[in-house]
Amino acid sequence: MKFATKAIHAGVEPDPTTGAIMTPIYQTSTYVQESPGKHKGYEYSRTHNPTRTALQNALAALENGKHGICYASGLAATDAVLKLFRPGDEIISTNDLYGGTYRIMKKVFEPFGLKFTFVDMTDASNVRDAMTENTKMIWIETPTNPLLKIIDIEAVVEIAREKGIMTVVDNTFATPYLQNPLDMGANVVMHSVTKYLGGHSDTVMGALVVNDDELAAQLAFIQNASGAVPGPQDCFLVLRGLKTLHIRMQRHCENAAKIARWLEEHPKVGKVYYPGLLSHATHALATRQMRDYGGMVSFELKGDDYPEAVKVMESLKVFSLGESLGGVESLCTHPASMTHASIPREERLKAGLKDTLIRLSVGIEDVEDLISDLQEAIS
Repeated sequence: MKFATKAIHAGVEPDPTTGAIMTPIYQTSTYVQESPGKHKGYEYSRTHNPTRTALQNALAALENGKHGICYASGLAATDAVLKLFRPGDEIISTNDLYGGTYRIMKKVFEPFGLKFTFVDMTDASNVRDAMTENTKMIWIETPTNPLLKIIDIEAVVEIAREKGIMTVVDNTFATPYLQNPLDMGANVVMHSVTKYLGGHSDTVMGALVVNDDELAAQLAFIQNASGAVPGPQDCFLVLRGLKTLHIRMQRHCENAAKIARWLEEHPKVGKVYYPGLLSHATHALATRQMRDYGGMVSFELKGDDYPEAVKVMESLKVFSLGESLGGVESLCTHPASMTHASIPREERLKAGLKDTLIRLSVGIEDVEDLISDLQEAIS
């Protein structure tokens, strides 16, 4: 089954009671049982809910996986993965990553005894060099947030497999429309469903997709035991969003590519970060690993003038200044003070994230209007 067909039909069946083509919102906390322990597969909505089941099945299908597990947010999904490990275990992560991921690793789990090492994974040998006998997991984010570096998933997976180490890929920026990490050997795919999968800036959710039955059972146990589950209405909204994922991503990619090329030619713009540009350091890898280059673009003005960068962001009208990404509307973010503020400044600068970097989540509006908005703000 092709992707567009899966996006519309996977995991969803007509309601057996009424024939409704859309999965109903099962807004219930509990379910009537015929006898103690004898029920129809549902007993309490923290554990299972039919709307959530449909979404989990749909997400698994889109990632070419066997099991989908949904959580109340992307960080709740990250939390579930980290709870698989024990004090003394070591985890290697990319050094350019979402600030919330860095925060939960360093501020929440490190005090409980986990150890985290952050390396530049664009050179896979850095992963090998950072490994110790206690390394238990590699956390990959590609494209990275916010510098849009591309990490060779297969190369890192091969290094991890030599030592029997788990690999997790945050696939939020790419979505399953652009790449499928499980097909490249990853053990777990993570999504902030809030972003492109939901696609309409109206819900917060996270998800994990795996093939291994035992690992799925562990993650589902944590989902139920810790209780960070999404509500049925949020699941319904994401099921609706998935049906247009393929056509939304096409327009996100088309618009972002045009804007990146326009920015690269602007006399006041310094560096542009977009995997689809020939000037991008890992353009060739992006072309091989992904089916297109995504809807995220980051850039810096010439001269690294912070007040000027702030002025640009404040002057945008079609682009809204706000956190998050992946919605149909275009957003502008200042990573250093917003999405990545929890990473110490010296660490941000070491990874290449300057205080003047501007990140764009390019929406699906008319691209000429978006370029005109940028032109007015920058000029």
